[in-house]
Formats: sequence, structure tokens, C-alpha cells
Amino acid sequence: MPHKPDRGSRGALSGDSRRTLRAKARRVARHLEKFLGLPKQGESLPPPLDMLIATILSQNTNDKNSHRAYTRLRRKYPRWEDVARAPVRSVIAAIRSGGMANQKAARIKEVLSTVRNRYGSYDLAEMYQWTDQAVIDELVQLNGVGLKTAACVLLFSLRRDVFPVDTHVHRICSRLGLVPGTGGPERTFALMKAIVPKGKGYSFHTNLIRFGRRVCRSGNPACGLCPLVKECVFVRKRGIVLPRRIISKSNHDFMLLDNVS
Repeated sequence: MPHKPDRGSRGALSGDSRRTLRAKARRVARHLEKFLGLPKQGESLPPPLDMLIATILSQNTNDKNSHRAYTRLRRKYPRWEDVARAPVRSVIAAIRSGGMANQKAARIKEVLSTVRNRYGSYDLAEMYQWTDQAVIDELVQLNGVGLKTAACVLLFSLRRDVFPVDTHVHRICSRLGLVPGTGGPERTFALMKAIVPKGKGYSFHTNLIRFGRRVCRSGNPACGLCPLVKECVFVRKRGIVLPRRIISKSNHDFMLLDNVS
């Protein structure tokens, strides 16, 4: 049976469970770094508003398509002021390759309008001085911005040691027994705060994304080739028909949020 961490009445980890899961998370992080390498952030990170818009474009599509959409948008409209003033149909055309262009264009223009009204300019530089929780509380008030998007701004723009959780990261954390299988990404985000090794928010998040693309895929995980098989509690793993090889990293390691400029 999968490991079920002990939790109190409010869902918090007990002291013993927290220590056990912290030790497991450290092992998993080490295995992933040995298997995939130690990812490193760039010396210069993009401003928070750039990252916010890029993350909105990344929703419900793959990184290459969303990067193409972001690049075309910035080439057509170099300033966020230009995007805010542009006809929505022109923004839709610029970001069409990212999917859900009508919805995302409307969200982006609404976010830009809100930022301009709230801060007096198309700039979120104030957030460099804010606490992590203050940034999250502010960003999730924006239409179309959830906890995962806010966490990505913290990690990929403000260089905070946080661990964003999307549906794919949630799936792998659940299969590894780090969190319960029930619940979703927001609950996993809250629970993983207590167990992700200090200073490993970026490495752990990035390597889990890569690992999910190459090995621990949703529909056909390569369990027989998995370096974490001893840590895994995935109940179906013994019945999986195994692929012959792990997917090449060349097509699966590109990360949009490491390539926002």
C-alpha cells in the first residue's frame, strides 16, 4: 500500500512524518541531480511582470509553443504599454501559437490594466522587496493567476527558494509518496513547503519537470528504467508495459521560464 503520511486535523505533517519525508525528499533530489544533472539559474533573471505574462502564456500548452507565442508578442510589441493599447485581435494573432489565444489575450490585457491602475506603471519591481507570501497574496488576486503562476514568478524572476507545483509535479510527488494521491497541486504546494530541501526549490522543481517528460510520464511511465523506483509507491508500476529506452533529453529539457527575455 502507498505510504500515507500522518497528518493532524488541519492537514499539517506531524513531526515524525515531516522528518521522514524530508529525508526522502533529500534522497530524491540527490538521485535526480545525479541522473539529470544540477540545473543552474541564469545570472540575470527577467522582471516579474515579464515572468507573469510568460507564465500566463504557458498555461495549458507546452513550453516550446508558449515560448514562440511570448517571443512573437514581444517582437510585435516591445513594451507592455504597447500590448495594453493594442487591439485585442492583434494580441490574439501574436500569441496564437500558444493555444487558447482569445482567453489568454483578454487575461493579459486585463492584468496589464490592473497593474497600471494599481502601481502607476507597467512594472512590478516593488515585489523585489516583498515577502514571498505578500507576492502570492497580491498576484492571485489577478484574473487568471493562480498559486502555481505566482510561485513561478517568485522562483524564476525573484529568485526565491520556492517550489512551484503544477499538475505534473503533483503527479510525480504523489507517485513518490511525498504527498497523498488525493488533493491537487495547491495542496501539494502547501505540503511540500515543509519537506523540500533548503536551497533546492529550483533544482527540485526543474528536475521533476524533466523527469516527468522523460521517465515518469502520465500515461506510460518508464518504471523499469526509473532511478527512483525504490522510492516509488505507484501501485500500477508492476503492471506497466515498459518502453525500451528513456526519451532523449534533447527535445524535453527546454524550459520556457528559463528562457524569458
